[in-house]
Formats: sequence, structure tokens, C-alpha cells
Amino acid sequence: MAFRITGLSPEPFRHLFGLSEEALAEQGVVRRVVGADSGFPDRIEMREGRPGEVFLLLNHICQPADSPYRATHAIYVRDGAEETYDQVDRVPDVMRRRLLSLRGFDADGMIVDADVAPGTEIEALIERLFANPKVAYIHAHNARQGCYSGRIDRA
Repeated sequence: MAFRITGLSPEPFRHLFGLSEEALAEQGVVRRVVGADSGFPDRIEMREGRPGEVFLLLNHICQPADSPYRATHAIYVRDGAEETYDQVDRVPDVMRRRLLSLRGFDADGMIVDADVAPGTEIEALIERLFANPKVAYIHAHNARQGCYSGRIDRA
């Protein structure tokens, strides 16, 4: 079964790009500079941060559904990221490197099914979740930190 993984649009974050530490702090955003070990997964371009790049750590509404599963969590976005990741049948490396929690939601934003798998093995879990016709879309989260990772739809 074909699937499509998408990152976030840069539009809601553009107003933060290039702001001072003080201006970011007023909005609850923290600037981080990537060191030798990344650990900064960009949610727009769906890639790891490279040494010296500037990332913004902020709270994001990852599940906007008007349901008990409405959710927010911390995410990283690269300051200046512009190209939204959008690929069919291709899992980005930033997801492959992590243990992921996949949550299958119905059209009303209710969880129908969920499970955890290493990023190297999520295709089988995606296929299993989408085998249920009630699953309208899947959210991937980093299982350890809980951060939103990306959205998965049927292609």
C-alpha cells in the first residue's frame, strides 16, 4: 500500500525566523545551535540538523482535531527552512534513526490503533494501520521524547 509522508509547512514559523533571543523568548521559543551530535530533527524538511545550523525549539499543535486527542508538544524547526518534505513510499532518514510511535486516527481525530516500531521497520506498521479502513491518517511521534515527527497519509 502506497503512503505519503509530509513535513510541516514553514508558513506558521516564518515570523520566528531570524528573531532575537529576547523576541523568541517572549513567544516561548528557544534558539539552539547544532553541535557535533545533532539530535535536532527539523519538522519541515524532515532532516537532522547539521553542525552550526540554527534551530528553534517551540511548542506546536500537532493534533488540532476537536477531540480528546487534541495535542501539543515541543518540536524543532530549522531557522529559515522553506521546503516541506513530501515523499511517497520513502521514509526520511530522520525517522529511520528513531523508535517511533505511530498513531492511526479516524476522520474525527480519534485514535483507532497505535503501535511502536523502530524507524527501520515502519513500512510494515504503516501497512497494518492503513489496512483498517477507519484509519484516515497516521501521526508519527518519537517514542522516547514524544515529539511529533510527521504525518502519514495514503498515497
